[in-house]
Amino acid sequence: MKVRSLNSVYNLADGDDCLDISVLCFVWLLIAVYCSSLLQDLIQLKEALGILLPKLARCIHRLCRFATEFATLPTLGFTHFQPAQLTTVGKRACLWMQDLLMDLRNLQRVQGDLRFRGVKGTTGTQASFLQLFEGDHGKVQELDRLVTKMAGFERAYIVCGQTYTRKVDVDCLAALASLGASVHKICTDLRLLAHMKEIEEPFEKTQIGSSAMPYKRNPMRSERCCALSRHLMALIADPLATQATQWMERTLDDSANRRISLGEGFLTADVVLNTLQNICEGLVVYPEVIRAHIRQELPFMATENVIMAMVKAGGNRQDCHERIRVLSHEAAAQVKERGLPNDLVERIRADNYFAPIHNQLDSLLNPSSFIGRAPQQVKEFVEKEVTPALEPYKAQMNIEASVNL
Repeated sequence: MKVRSLNSVYNLADGDDCLDISVLCFVWLLIAVYCSSLLQDLIQLKEALGILLPKLARCIHRLCRFATEFATLPTLGFTHFQPAQLTTVGKRACLWMQDLLMDLRNLQRVQGDLRFRGVKGTTGTQASFLQLFEGDHGKVQELDRLVTKMAGFERAYIVCGQTYTRKVDVDCLAALASLGASVHKICTDLRLLAHMKEIEEPFEKTQIGSSAMPYKRNPMRSERCCALSRHLMALIADPLATQATQWMERTLDDSANRRISLGEGFLTADVVLNTLQNICEGLVVYPEVIRAHIRQELPFMATENVIMAMVKAGGNRQDCHERIRVLSHEAAAQVKERGLPNDLVERIRADNYFAPIHNQLDSLLNPSSFIGRAPQQVKEFVEKEVTPALEPYKAQMNIEASVNL
């Protein structure tokens, strides 16, 4: 705890003969011992959150740059990890950012909600301090306020037992566990995309993917984030159990557990954020691979557009639907049974029934016509949500992250 001066405490004794210097020294010694033994955790929690918040902000900032750069690049969307409608690479990154922004707000709220325990005594009644000040409640309250301010807090808990409520620990580790879930989802997506060879995390020139398979490029950073994030998510069970088993004003079976779970929680979150920032600073996108995957699936997705174009050209919807159905099944058989490329478009071009729209097929199959408002959503999201959220951390954005593999 940072102590600037004893003057404020001495002022409490002005005009009070009962508070000589020996009593004041005893009060100050009591406060120092009290704060170091029971209240340092609150100070450390506040400072630890202050360390994590800029690191999380930098992760969001790096993803924001990535999302803006690839806001218009079409890519396959996936539901159930099966090809669905198109989205863009940048829009998908915005989904990641949205989760991290929620985590940023969670951590800010937890830090803002933290209060100091103050000087409350062994069971929280302030009885010993009231006795020292000979029944002067105002001076007890003022001492509580001064110590709280010296510790760097604006407010103290009005009521408590021997310790601050362990719900505070639950609140802190719940926010960290939520962050762990977000990072795990992001890095799982990146691992799947690396498997598809669409996006890769940074890969060092001398990095070895496998001792037996030298061609491999394993997403080691993302795997590490997932492993540590699982641990971070699991830690929430400790403070929940501790809070649930706090008897009356306090039991001591919380102490050893908290020393492990709180420290590990913040250290794990720190490593996870450093690694995630490093990943986001070096993501590599392979547009041609992405386009190849789109070409495999887009003809099936475009069948509705083909039917509508034929109807506009005077065709019968039912007849058109049946012809498309037959051709689609034939093309699917080529892909699944023979391992050949999707040739549905070639089959449509070869069918004279579709002659009225043959000259429209290229425009009907333009991937950019299937991404909806994804680019506009990226721009709006960055301007209205990301940029304002990062403003408080603007001066800390230029720090780069390095990772030892």
